[in-house]
Amino acid sequence: MKVVKVSAIWCGACLIMNKRWKEINTKYNFETISLDVDVDEDVVEKYNTGEKLPVFIFFDDDDRELGRLIGEKSTSQIEEFIEGIR
Repeated sequence: MKVVKVSAIWCGACLIMNKRWKEINTKYNFETISLDVDVDEDVVEKYNTGEKLPVFIFFDDDDRELGRLIGEKSTSQIEEFIEGIR
């Protein structure tokens, strides 16, 4: 599974989620592509993420979108979401 993580360095929720995501990714070992809304504007636009950050977009091995996590979530909410789309 691949994950595109869209965030910004000025986003408080993004900073909190960065730590949680590192813990989650240690367990699940996803291929993660990190994008910054200010630096990677053109790429971020194609994912149609809206204005709320961060956004985690999950894809299967055939690059089909499986789901999105938007905003700050607890570790248990993230794991529950992942288990639901696996």
